[in-house]
Amino acid sequence: MSITGADFISYERSQNMLNLLQVNNHRYERVPLSSALGHILAEDIVAVYNDPQFPTASMDGYAVKYEDLQKDELVVLGDNPAGHDERRVLSEGETIKTFTGSMMPEGSDTLIQIENVTFSDGKITIDEMVDRGNAVRPVGEGYRAGEILIEKGTKIGFVEIGVMAGLNCVMVKVALRPRVAVIATGSEILDLGENSDNPAQIRSSNNYTLAALFEQAGAEVIQLGTALDDRDAIMKTFENALESADILVSTGGVSVGDYDFVKDIIPRLGAEVVYKGVGIKPGRHILVAQCGHKFILALPGFAYSSTVTAILYVLPLIAKMLGKEKSYKTVVAKLQEDFKKRSRFTEFTACNVVVEDGEYFVNFEDKKVGSSAILTNMLHNSALMIASEDDKFLEAGSYVSVILLDEF
Repeated sequence: MSITGADFISYERSQNMLNLLQVNNHRYERVPLSSALGHILAEDIVAVYNDPQFPTASMDGYAVKYEDLQKDELVVLGDNPAGHDERRVLSEGETIKTFTGSMMPEGSDTLIQIENVTFSDGKITIDEMVDRGNAVRPVGEGYRAGEILIEKGTKIGFVEIGVMAGLNCVMVKVALRPRVAVIATGSEILDLGENSDNPAQIRSSNNYTLAALFEQAGAEVIQLGTALDDRDAIMKTFENALESADILVSTGGVSVGDYDFVKDIIPRLGAEVVYKGVGIKPGRHILVAQCGHKFILALPGFAYSSTVTAILYVLPLIAKMLGKEKSYKTVVAKLQEDFKKRSRFTEFTACNVVVEDGEYFVNFEDKKVGSSAILTNMLHNSALMIASEDDKFLEAGSYVSVILLDEF
């Protein structure tokens, strides 16, 4: 049962509404394979032939007919180097020296490695037997023609590059990266390199944290830096950003203070507010708005809050625009210690995840308890544990859902 109250919608409802938003996800480009690393595939990669296309030697040795291994000696017809279009056909009592990657000669079914024979005067004798089919890669061992090797929506890594190179994919169809503009608002913040004698000012990290997060998730980022609490200036910055960005993300100015202008500016831009206020901790004052095919997300100003809400609400939009099925990975883990919730909302708590014998475990060692400003709690390969509205006190041994932060 939801207990978020009239001012906030539940986390589950907010995610359902986010999933229903229509995005422009049919944009793609073709890039050279050498430039495709980190991009998202916009089409399935399908094998057009078998690999290998013919029986192939997997080591250096002699291609033979298995039954001939019982003979006293075999006549060597010559060499069969890799890449050679071998056309000779083995007759009884014959062999051809065949090297790794070479086509097996017709009439052979087994390769006996060099160290298992003795060569003398153009003949070999068998010193140690091998099984039938030894060291021979059968047709289609790697993949079969028509098989989908890499699915659309896959983030291209080094293995995908190698497989596509083997398929002669010179150009690759990839999703066009969505453009995300990022700005931190607030007269109290200093951008990188700025100096001030006012000890009440704080160093901005939000716009850099989120820019890195969105780039890691596959977006192209427009870094707008910081903006003072000036209604007209913020309005103009937002208008300019929406001309080129698919998603505009701001931090700060979304709560209920006298200088929180962002929540008032967004409707003036002609954007429709999808929702403002979600029953989550941290970040309950988050605002999501849509302006045509573009989106505006106003996030809280505290570093931990803005990062968590960006993961929960911005990454799913980026994933949809890229054609990815999921924006992050969630696993089930067992608590190694008791956990007490601090609010009546759905909570997202930084935690440590360890894997033992294939099972995930969660603990909170060295995690500080305090405000939503402690970004350092997310260091050291941390994760986010989800405690639902209905959870109050979770005993050690309870199973919980955890968002992993190492795969976006």
